Amino acid sequence: MPDAPIRIAFCITELDPGGAERALVRIVKGLDRARWTPHVYCLAERGPLGEDLVAAGVSLTCLNVRSGRDVGGVGRLAKAMKDFHPVILQTFMFHGNIVGRLAAWIAGVPIVVAGVRVIEPDMRWRMRLDRWSNRLVDHTVCVSSAVADVYRELGYREDQLTVVPNGVDFDRFANAEAADLTRFGIPKGARTIISVGRLHPQKGFDKLIDALLGILMASDVDEPVHLLIVGEGPQRQRLESQIERFGLDDYVHLIGRQPDTAPLLRAADLFVLSSRWEGMPNVLLEAMAAGLPCVATNVEGVAELVTHERTGLCVNPESNGSLSGAIERLLIESTLATKIAAAGQARVREAFSWEQTIIGFEAVWNKQLSTQKNATVT
Repeated sequence: MPDAPIRIAFCITELDPGGAERALVRIVKGLDRARWTPHVYCLAERGPLGEDLVAAGVSLTCLNVRSGRDVGGVGRLAKAMKDFHPVILQTFMFHGNIVGRLAAWIAGVPIVVAGVRVIEPDMRWRMRLDRWSNRLVDHTVCVSSAVADVYRELGYREDQLTVVPNGVDFDRFANAEAADLTRFGIPKGARTIISVGRLHPQKGFDKLIDALLGILMASDVDEPVHLLIVGEGPQRQRLESQIERFGLDDYVHLIGRQPDTAPLLRAADLFVLSSRWEGMPNVLLEAMAAGLPCVATNVEGVAELVTHERTGLCVNPESNGSLSGAIERLLIESTLATKIAAAGQARVREAFSWEQTIIGFEAVWNKQLSTQKNATVT
């Protein structure tokens, strides 16, 4: 008789649309159910991505933790996991990592694997807390080599870390039918710059709007240039005020969250990642898969996707002039833009599938299972 599927729990802070959240959903949905029985625990209320999990037949428990000060969330998660009896807990995001490892310790979960998705430079205390509580963790998966480098600097040993990059659904983005952008107020024939992400200081949309202003004031681009920003978040009002102050209401379009970004990416001329920090930006992978030439600030994980002037243009995250110059260059130099777009798309197709990501996580889990088994026998 074949072995029963291994019970594996996943803990994440929330299930609103975002890079880490989408990654978890894609990984869990892609697991072989003959090998794994997954159960996802979300600390917050059920977000939009929770419906995707339920529709895929994945068990989901949302703990409705209201804030980071709700210490009762640890006990509720521990009780829920005691009922499920997982052999492995895989956690994602800061609160999911910390609450998950504490609850796993209480519940007696044999193996705990943390997932680090981003480095927040203004939240070093979070990293110190992570390091202090790492005694409760068996292994840590980093989304990029850049993230792993930071953790090595914190004192993590090489054998405590594994890099497993994000993946992308290549065919979905490469073959999507282009959207009609006129419904968002962008006239036919205009050149469209697109960016996608949470309206948060991390994503640097304020810098991108500054860059657009510089392009419009001194550009050699013949056609009108418009900026389409897809996403929602706490910085909306500030960005709207910036747009109004610069007189860019007709050129910058904040269109909120959209159910499918693939058609929007396919309809645009250029993608820009203006982030101040990252881990490995999923949206950059998606834009490259869609065949867009890309400009990206050289933050964590970007150098592992973009080779400057070959698969994209990398710029200094602190220099608005570099950002606007790179954008204008790709809008003007069509041959370079076409070359970069093709090379970037080929790079993503070859190296960043979700199947490879799942294999990477499974390799970590299987190694931990083997280590535990050998320790038990000894």
